[in-house]
Amino acid sequence: MWEGIYGQGTDCISVSRIISVVALKAIGKKMIRKYIQAGMEHAKYEILPDDGTYYGEIRECRGVYSNAPTLEKCRNELEEVLEEWILFRVYKNLEIPPIDDIEIKIKKQAVA
Repeated sequence: MWEGIYGQGTDCISVSRIISVVALKAIGKKMIRKYIQAGMEHAKYEILPDDGTYYGEIRECRGVYSNAPTLEKCRNELEEVLEEWILFRVYKNLEIPPIDDIEIKIKKQAVA
């Protein structure tokens, strides 16, 4: 289970598979991986006083956050949410903010 811009659950995983096929043709896997690594280096974590769970977010990527019982699970979920966020923005043709001079540019292609 993961949380973030899509809420909690696993229903959106099938959507990501469809999006990823389209997205990976438009931009390279290496570029996405590089962006994710840079984003994860910008992640900020805190322990929530209410329940002792870990909260993580990447402020450069609005809406990318996770909450989990352990720091390791929080990091893993945050990385998944970031990847889904990138693919969603590519699919919707939305701008992706640069992180550490790493940019993902979306090229519009004519449909045959």
